[in-house]
Formats: sequence, structure tokens, C-alpha cells
Amino acid sequence: MKEIKKVLVCGIGAVGSIYADKIEKFNPDNLRILVDKNRLERYKKNPTVFNRRVLNFNYILPEATDFKADLIIIATKFDGLQEVITNIKNFVHEGTIILSLLNGVTSEKIIAETYGREKLLYSYFIGHSAIRVGRQITHDDVNTIVYGSENEADTENVESVKIYFEKVGINFEIPNDIIHSLWQKYMLNVAANQTTAVLRMTFGELLANKKAMEFVKNICEEVQQIAKAEGVKGTDTLIDEVIEHLHTMIPEGKTSMLQDVEAGRKTEVDMFAGTIIELGKRHNIQTPYNKILKEMLDIIEESHRIKA
Repeated sequence: MKEIKKVLVCGIGAVGSIYADKIEKFNPDNLRILVDKNRLERYKKNPTVFNRRVLNFNYILPEATDFKADLIIIATKFDGLQEVITNIKNFVHEGTIILSLLNGVTSEKIIAETYGREKLLYSYFIGHSAIRVGRQITHDDVNTIVYGSENEADTENVESVKIYFEKVGINFEIPNDIIHSLWQKYMLNVAANQTTAVLRMTFGELLANKKAMEFVKNICEEVQQIAKAEGVKGTDTLIDEVIEHLHTMIPEGKTSMLQDVEAGRKTEVDMFAGTIIELGKRHNIQTPYNKILKEMLDIIEESHRIKA
């Protein structure tokens, strides 16, 4: 059985900081946070403040050669994935396990093109939305990493991560069908993240608005059709699962995309609506509701660029 000791975390935003904080408390000497020179200078001048506690990590630059990671956790935005794939090269060894907590359903395939499918486990983050203002992050510690594999050959890696998470105190779930579970999370993001970002609604406001929820269900139906065409099992239950999950969210909570819009940051619309639109073309499935959201969010991002 592989023993996980050394861990590399890529991205210490609203999600990555949760797990970097937990691992740092468990064993700071075996944790490194991957940064480039610009981020290193920024973090030194303006460190991350997580739940009012200043986080001072052991940072590492991509060119370093004195650290080999048993586990790499990727928690960047999707538009930073290619940079991460390049920058983790020196830290990957034969037995390294990679978890990508990125939103979406494509990051594992992209990473596997460079490092091989055998190093990857499918994974994603679920939890109450963290509030991020600049470098200050507030989170109520309701969070879980859902991970697993559809391949029996990965059983040892799944178990190794389980043992490590138990030691550190990281909440986790290993579903029977990780691909179905991954698409459930993706449907939730495509429907709720984008709709709340365009309409500027909290979870509570979204759920209380019948017209908005009808729109959300239409988005879900498009994702459901795509998932079925992609060969995902159990797609008939996906929409009900997503709506049920929405009702568990804190009413005053905001999706990460709404927070991005409010802060004038780039959103992940290309990974959400953009991916669904492209898959729709591939499978000859119409995706008019996602096209509406894509156009609206593109307009919002353009307005931010003009103001900047």
C-alpha cells in the first residue's frame, strides 16, 4: 500500500486554502504550495487570511527539484490548468497520485494527456460556498472531497488517499459511480452557478423564484441530454439530485461565479456553458438555454474589461 507523506497543493483560493490549512496543521514540513515568482511576492506582501488566521505556508517554485509529491491536489481555476500541468513536472514521481478539484468534467482527461491516466483519480469539491474578498477567505468548514475511479486498477490509490484523509481530518466520500457523481456536480454548477451570476441571486433568492427555478430546470435538461449521450449511467435521476442538493445550501450563500462577477473577475463560463454548447454540437443536441447564459456572461465580462 502506498503511503502518502508529501503533498503539493496548487491554488490557494477559496477551495485550495481549506485543504492547505488542514494539511499544514497536520504536518507543515511535508506540505508545499506551488507558486510562480509573481505570486510568491504577492503572498509575502499580502498573505491569505483564512477564517481570520494568517496562512504562512512553505511555498515552492516550479523550477525546484528537491521535493517529490506523493499527492498533488489541483485547486486552481480552469483557465490556470495548463500552467499547472507544466509547473508540476518536477514534483511528479512514479507513484504520485493527482486529484483535480476543478469544476467541470474535462480536467482529468487533459491532465492525463501529460501524466497518464494511472496517476489520476476523479474528484471534486462540495460544500458551502466560501466567501472570498481579496486575500481574505471565510468558510464554515462544511466541505467534502468526493473522489474515486471507474477502474478497479486504481483501488490501491483510492485506499491510500482514504487513509491519508482520515489521518489529516479531511472529509471525503467515495461514491459507487464517480462518473455519475461528477456529472451531478457539473449539472449543479452549469445550472446554478451561471444562473445566479447572471441574475445576481443568492441560493435562497434563486429557490424562492419560480421563474428562475424553471430556467434552472431547463438548463439541467440540456446537461442531462449531453450526459446521456456521453454514456453516463443513471442520468434519469440527475435533475432531482441536483434540485435536492440546491435545497441544502445556505440561503444567503453565493455561488463562486456570482462572487467572481461581483468582484469583476473572469468567470468559468467557457468550462460550463461553453463545454455544453460544444458537446451539444458533437452529439447534435440543441442547447439554447446555455447559449443564452454564455452570451449574457460574455457581455458581463466584456463590461468588466471596458471599465478596467
